[in-house]
Amino acid sequence: MTGSDDLCSLRWDSSRGMAAIIDQRLLPHALEWCHLDSLEAYCFAIREMQVRGAPLIGVTAAFGLAHALAQDPSDENLANASRALLATRPTAVNLRWALEQVGSVVRDLPVTERAAVAHDKAVTVRKEDIANCERIGNNGLEVLRGIGKSRLDIMTHCNAGWLATVQWGTALAPIYKAHASGIDVHVWVSETRPRNQGTSLTAWELNEAGVPCTVVTDNSCGQLMRQGRVDCVIVGSDRTAANGDVCNKVGTYLKALAAQANNVPFYAALPESTIDWTCRDGAEIPIEERDASEVLSIAGLDASGARREVNLAGAATSALNQAFDVTPAQHVRGLITDYGTFDASEAGLQKMRSVIERG
Repeated sequence: MTGSDDLCSLRWDSSRGMAAIIDQRLLPHALEWCHLDSLEAYCFAIREMQVRGAPLIGVTAAFGLAHALAQDPSDENLANASRALLATRPTAVNLRWALEQVGSVVRDLPVTERAAVAHDKAVTVRKEDIANCERIGNNGLEVLRGIGKSRLDIMTHCNAGWLATVQWGTALAPIYKAHASGIDVHVWVSETRPRNQGTSLTAWELNEAGVPCTVVTDNSCGQLMRQGRVDCVIVGSDRTAANGDVCNKVGTYLKALAAQANNVPFYAALPESTIDWTCRDGAEIPIEERDASEVLSIAGLDASGARREVNLAGAATSALNQAFDVTPAQHVRGLITDYGTFDASEAGLQKMRSVIERG
């Protein structure tokens, strides 16, 4: 893994004046780029999970708002486009953060200047995301070295690699850094039902980077910890509350409970932009409920190589599909951030805030 543009999830195609993204719904069987040519295309990409992962959702939204202002820089369109993008995914706070980043720099400008400034800000948001994630990787590498073992078996959940950011990732960034530094690292990748981001995205990423990994069923992870086969757990976060509660892909909470029961350190890796300083605790985080079809069906390739979707349950079956859960701060050993590693607590996050304010 490197910081090369060869490994990124969103590019700016200057020749066409459009952002290009990987359609992540097609991975791991096909790697296809698509261009986003309208506000509706940006909204679709976020809502339908062509892009996913809190940081990448934010970067995509920044370019989406810039695109909308290039078409119509009026106050009305600024408000309407921001509202449309914000409505696509309710849980990941980076979406709101990125829209505020762009909106704040253009709101008081003459309309004739807004498009160019909005685009420049989106480019800056993308560039800063890359730098922030690499710092998360460096800080997380020190955490991994502190475990003091020549071989590390690390467990993760969902996908928090470069497909979820622009480059490097959050939870996977320390793993990429550890692998590059010569540490013998192996990753337990939980499948992450119902969208299978672990199987289709994380395992694909790690295999592409040459990092040894093994896919396991979600409900086997506690057993692996009990057997002493996990040295630490690192996950990402879609929103972290001011008290250190972590909201991440559903199933994260169960891993945190199993980790605590088996004395396995459990970390969340995230940039500062994923902290919702206005959210007192995890109870205030909105939990997205997605369509039941994601639970009741599954897509993949058949024996002939054709992509098919099949039903897993009977026609009359209903399902609840909560996409995220909240892990209380007391189950989190630490927050690995772009500013260092801090306690998952209000005091820990205030210490981080002091570091940020000192520059």
